[in-house]
Amino acid sequence: MESIIPPVDKKLLKSELTPEHFLRDTNRAGNQLYVVDNTCAPNVLREIGRLREIAFRDGGGGTGKPVDLDAFDLDPAFKFRQLVLWDPEAECIIGGYRYVLGDDVMYDHRGQPILPSAHLFRFTPHFLRHDFLRTIELSRSFIRPEYQSSENGLKSLYSLDNLFDGLGGLIVLYQGRMSFFFGKATIYPSFPEDGLRMLFFFLRKYFGSWETDLNNRFDRLVVPKNPIRLGSLRKYEKVFNGKNFHEDYVILKREIQSLGANIPPLVNTYMNLSPGMKSFGAGINDEFGDVIEAGILIKFDEIYPEKKDRHLSLPDKEGLKKRLL
Repeated sequence: MESIIPPVDKKLLKSELTPEHFLRDTNRAGNQLYVVDNTCAPNVLREIGRLREIAFRDGGGGTGKPVDLDAFDLDPAFKFRQLVLWDPEAECIIGGYRYVLGDDVMYDHRGQPILPSAHLFRFTPHFLRHDFLRTIELSRSFIRPEYQSSENGLKSLYSLDNLFDGLGGLIVLYQGRMSFFFGKATIYPSFPEDGLRMLFFFLRKYFGSWETDLNNRFDRLVVPKNPIRLGSLRKYEKVFNGKNFHEDYVILKREIQSLGANIPPLVNTYMNLSPGMKSFGAGINDEFGDVIEAGILIKFDEIYPEKKDRHLSLPDKEGLKKRLL
């Protein structure tokens, strides 16, 4: 495990987070969101790499390198961008997402997309021919540890919510071109094994099986290369005896808390974002501290109306597109 680099000077960060890269203000807590890449903001990328490695090590993952940056971050040929959550008062980066548009993705000699998720998932020909080109792939989401505790005030309480304001901004920005988010939700090795089984039973019940089923179109979109093995989950049919998602969700939350844990925040947020979310199972990421990565797909049109009202409302949508597209 190598030592993490020192913080990047705030003046350098501010010099790169300029108005032409501004996406939107957050709905709460007075933070700001920007869209940059390594070409226009190399110092911001360096700080993102530092903060990602800190956050991921703190959770039990990470690369073990001084910064968490790879070719997808650094090589402009891959056309990845960074969604950056910025605290203008403390003059620091709170968190972010890395993303790429499906119609910008490059392919290998086998016809598979060259993506961070390609290490864990195989994309089926059906998916690649149809919805993939209208999909934004999300990866490397993080919140710096100081902003993860709700005890640290509004900035921390709304940090994840602020990031989803950013995703709402991306939906508006690429409206008409993109229709889906595909992403990986990370579950760290310290998560209780029985809690993991319950969580995946719940995902299977309400968001589609991760098993290969030729009769199910959604199950044939994305397939884990080496799916995690959890054994039989039938015993949880008696545990989750609620009449609907909301009743079973209360059970899931209670049972996992009884194990001394909580539903992983990003998984929890995705589950409550859209009733039509699709889960494709998960695999072990042996390049990232053996964390478990669960694949999910969300269609913009299926996001709950109250979530759209919360995260997608933006003034001057046309001005936004002129600046950032």
